[in-house]
Amino acid sequence: MLLIQSGTVVNADKTIKADILVSGEHITAVEPGIDPPEGTEIINAEGKLILPGGVDPHTHFDLPMFDTVSSDDHYSGHKAAAFGGTTTVMDFVPQPDEGSLADGVAEWHAKADPKAAVDFGFHMNITRLDAATQAVIPRLLDLGISTLKVFMAYNRRLRLQDGEIFRVLQTAGANGMLTMLHAENGDVIDILVADALAAGHTSQDWHGKTRPAWGAVDAVLRGAALAAQADAPLYIVHMNTAGGADQLHYARQRGVRVMGETCPQYLFFTEEHLARPDGAKWVCSPPMRTAADNAALWEALKQNEMQVVGTDHCPFFFDGTTPIEFEGRQVAIPGKELGAADFTKIPNGLPAVGDRLPVLWTYGVGRGYITANQFAALTSANPAKIFGLYPRKGVIQPGADADIVIWDPERSLTYGLAHSRHRTDYNLFEGMELKGFPEKVFLRGRLIVDGETWLGGAGMGQFLRRGTDWQEL
Repeated sequence: MLLIQSGTVVNADKTIKADILVSGEHITAVEPGIDPPEGTEIINAEGKLILPGGVDPHTHFDLPMFDTVSSDDHYSGHKAAAFGGTTTVMDFVPQPDEGSLADGVAEWHAKADPKAAVDFGFHMNITRLDAATQAVIPRLLDLGISTLKVFMAYNRRLRLQDGEIFRVLQTAGANGMLTMLHAENGDVIDILVADALAAGHTSQDWHGKTRPAWGAVDAVLRGAALAAQADAPLYIVHMNTAGGADQLHYARQRGVRVMGETCPQYLFFTEEHLARPDGAKWVCSPPMRTAADNAALWEALKQNEMQVVGTDHCPFFFDGTTPIEFEGRQVAIPGKELGAADFTKIPNGLPAVGDRLPVLWTYGVGRGYITANQFAALTSANPAKIFGLYPRKGVIQPGADADIVIWDPERSLTYGLAHSRHRTDYNLFEGMELKGFPEKVFLRGRLIVDGETWLGGAGMGQFLRRGTDWQEL
């Protein structure tokens, strides 16, 4: 047994001074003054905060893209997540070019199961829709998958037409499932990309210029309207614009069953970063916007008008020709340099899964944008509820998995690559001064991060089967 004494427990709903008793993989008591049974391991957490392990509902590990693959797999990415205080991640299964949805799930299990170092779940991408696919969507529940993702962008690759998205929404809604939406205007993007290349504009800043903010605003409203007409719930991923936040608020005020997620990159960075000499580091889709958009997204979080902060973690090397050391061996994976002469060939994605909690704590809680309880909600409780994991995950209470982060609110550090642990050669938050950082991280009662020491391992993570027992927030 394990007893964490004298810490301050921070849940989404309240903060209390309490001890936490852990037996095996679960929390058995949360109350002051617990008398430990004989033989109990005791950790003194006086002056520390006790947070529920983070739940990141939006990650991409070992994802093929643009003649390469995202540089974190289901081990290295999970390890980075754990060092940042996240103990549950959710990945996306691509719809296979041939074969069934179940075949795609089996392929992703083969990648993830032997490597997983934290607990994990899957979403299913629906990127081609016909009658046969629509008919088997409900069978995903038998595989423990209750969430589907659709795209309004990436024409001829991932995009569904609005009518097809409406069908997915209908099918998901009728079967107690949740649809997730990538909201951009694929038609406008294709036209602007073609125009830019024809005019000889190939630098990385044109990635943002060819994906205008109004396309995202339009797509958020269209998605909400489709959800309203299908009478089905919708979760909009990686929201990045003030206008999108406005449309989310507009729809929710009118009873539309729609929820929103943003990511750290859209709170801290702008299109000006894309114009830097190393601007390819910030290339992701949707792109960075303006300082005004940053401020509007912070306000949406503060006012509880946006429900989740995920990451869309999908890292690539900045210079994949130069190896880095990872766990004692040299690793080099083709990365952003693939698009040095053409922004359309830059792999879209960036590292963030290990950064989310530390940077959001310092700049969100530390500067008064959000409370500590909102922090616990946005990064743990809310995604656990929305994605059918609560109260197993997302809360410090009896019966929950003992996914526990002992957080040192007084630890100050200059953050960056040395602390982030992602398997890539850069960190977006390099040089940021942080105050507040994980000290110890437990996964189902087992200590996996102890300061700078990694005690976890491949295969420790469990697949989280999910059904229709989830909450709309």
